[in-house]
Amino acid sequence: MLRALLFILPLALMIYAFIDCLNTPEEEVKHLPKPVWAIVILLFSIVGAIGWIVAGKERGPRGRAGGGRGAGGWVAPDDNPEFLKSLKGDGPGAKAEDDDLLKDWEADLRRREEELKRRERGEENEA
Repeated sequence: MLRALLFILPLALMIYAFIDCLNTPEEEVKHLPKPVWAIVILLFSIVGAIGWIVAGKERGPRGRAGGGRGAGGWVAPDDNPEFLKSLKGDGPGAKAEDDDLLKDWEADLRRREEELKRRERGEENEA
């Protein structure tokens, strides 16, 4: 079992480093060009993978400290002032429009109910 781990762990480390190297944007790669890093990782498996993880890529704090909202990072809706403003509506006019719409729907519902009652009465009278 220990022999298998001594083979699997370095292989997994090399695969991780190689895939991470391929998925990293060119502007985040440090010290060597990206294709050279890929070759180093494949040729010098453990040393190349550790070298990539330690020195090959710019790694910084994640979240707001790293990029934040100014750099185009994602912001939760409850922290986004533009989103919160959009929820407030257009002021008192929006409430009046909603009330008018509700009254129209209620009137339409009453009209449909009356039509259904008339149809039911008409069918009962014919039968």
